[in-house]
Amino acid sequence: MYQAVVFFDLDGTLLQDDKSLADDTIKAIARLRANNVLPVVATGRNIFEVQYVLDQTGIDSIVSANGSYVQYEGRKLHVETIPVPLIEQFNAFVREQGDLVGWYNNTGFALSGANAATRENYQLLHLDAHVDPTWYQHHQVNFMFVFNFDKERLYQQHFAGQLSLVRNNPRGLDTMLTGVSKQTGINHFLDETGLQGLPTYAFGDQLNDLEMLSMVDHPVVMGNGNDQDKALAEYVTSTNMNHGISQGLSHFGLI
Repeated sequence: MYQAVVFFDLDGTLLQDDKSLADDTIKAIARLRANNVLPVVATGRNIFEVQYVLDQTGIDSIVSANGSYVQYEGRKLHVETIPVPLIEQFNAFVREQGDLVGWYNNTGFALSGANAATRENYQLLHLDAHVDPTWYQHHQVNFMFVFNFDKERLYQQHFAGQLSLVRNNPRGLDTMLTGVSKQTGINHFLDETGLQGLPTYAFGDQLNDLEMLSMVDHPVVMGNGNDQDKALAEYVTSTNMNHGISQGLSHFGLI
């Protein structure tokens, strides 16, 4: 029987800057499980992108793609699907702006085109990207990523009521069905696993963590985190490069 649930963001939180896991973080997750506390990844990224994290930590529960795909103990719990007509409306607007878009699901992705920003992005994420402008026509899509540096308000206003767009990356915007977020994904997770009522903790650092941090019992923000996140924190731990995960878990007596 679990005693609590802890949700971990990845980039800038559970992961170091080079996207690797620190040894003390892996050990802390093992100690967490030994204490009957359930660790859950809650990330803007998709499962195929972070499978190495799940493998190295032994975590098999995840709220991925900012709440668009939810998994418990390796089993799908909930998935959001973006309708093809809406994707095509989005694609047309992306082209009008001279931008590029990536379409994703839990197993893979493709791009509408390639440029310096896409190459830099996927090099940092250690992913092989390929261009296939028709990929979305043959694969279920639950998440998109549009590449631009300064067009949040333009996209948000144009697709208000249809899509939610949030900047979690300087090179582009995470794009989900309207209303979908880590918060909604976590709600689905807790409801469908019957784990409501357990103490909940969350570790985060960026704007797409705000709703998650606001809903849990004990919000923890990394020392390298955004100021808006820190304003919500019950506790600000050290940075992702300086034992922040183990320090935060120790602070609450979870390990």
